[in-house]
This record gives sequence, C-alpha cells and structure tokens, in this order.
Amino acid sequence: MKGAKALIIGGSAGSLDVLLKVLPQVSPDISFPIVIVVHRKHGADSLLPSLLSSRTKLKVKEVDEKEKILAGTIYIAPSDYHLLIEQDQTFSLDYSEKINYSRPAIDATFQTAAEVYGAKLVCLLLSGSNADGVNGLKTVKIWGGTTAIQDPDTAQVAYMPAQAKLNVEIDAVLSIEDMGEFINLLS
Repeated sequence: MKGAKALIIGGSAGSLDVLLKVLPQVSPDISFPIVIVVHRKHGADSLLPSLLSSRTKLKVKEVDEKEKILAGTIYIAPSDYHLLIEQDQTFSLDYSEKINYSRPAIDATFQTAAEVYGAKLVCLLLSGSNADGVNGLKTVKIWGGTTAIQDPDTAQVAYMPAQAKLNVEIDAVLSIEDMGEFINLLS
C-alpha cells in the first residue's frame, strides 16, 4: 500500500531476531514513522534502542509521553506501559491492566493507531506465543488499514501470526526476506 502514514510492528518471542534482520533493509528515506511494540520485561531491555539503532540509518528512540510522531523515525514502546496513539499524532503511555498478559500490549497500539490513521495505517505482526495483536488487526481492517503478518512457517514461535491468519483477513503474509522490500514500498 503506497502512501502509508504509519507502520506499527508488533511481536513477542522470536521477533527480535526478525527485527535485527529486517531493519538493515529499510530505506533511510521512508516517509512514515515505524512504531515497534515488543513484549519485554520491565527494565530488562534498556539496550533495545541502541541494539536496533546499530542496524539502521534511521533514528531509533524509546517513546516519551506526549511525543510528536515524526516520519523517518523508529519508535520503541517502553517496557511496562501500553503505547497509545492520540488523535493529534502524539504518543500516550498508559499503565492500565495488562492485555493478553502483556504491557505493552500490541492490541492497544494497533487499535488506537487504526482510529488515527485509518486506511493509511499498516500493521505487521511477527513471531510470538500469545494472541496479542489479533484483535488489533481486526480493528485495523474495520478502519480500512493494511494487515500483514510474518509467515508462521518462518516464525520462531508461530502461534501469534498463526492466530492472526486464522481470525483476520490478512493482506500480506511475509517471509523475513520479503519484509524489507514490503516496508520500503509503503512510502
């Protein structure tokens, strides 16, 4: 889908390896922000922004409360907060109950982003061991956005993308090798 206004990538167990392979392929000239929501333990992965930053020419940063969302930046959801997208295209951090045993929950970010970006939103669900992201992808479809998943056959933990494939109309099922090109063609 050309003309994307935002790409949200969600993942859990096994998704970090995918991100480390895909981010080097993403063009530094993309015209949209990338928001990454991965399940991680509180305080455990404070090195995640610098690890991902070492793999891309794009600016990588952990989200700050009320931060304006800018194109050409990779944002990472902080651990132990739900990451919400506000109508004014800023981030909001939320400490409410866990969703699918997770905080940040992929569903919360996908759902709030769908309401803001509508048909100009693309969401990609990667490897993981629970169904977080499935309800969010349903919301993305309702708002006319594009849904993509990692091919469950290539996922380290296939449950998350497999559940999405079973329960949501998916627009693209991607191998790890195809994700970089898919992302670059969204501009």
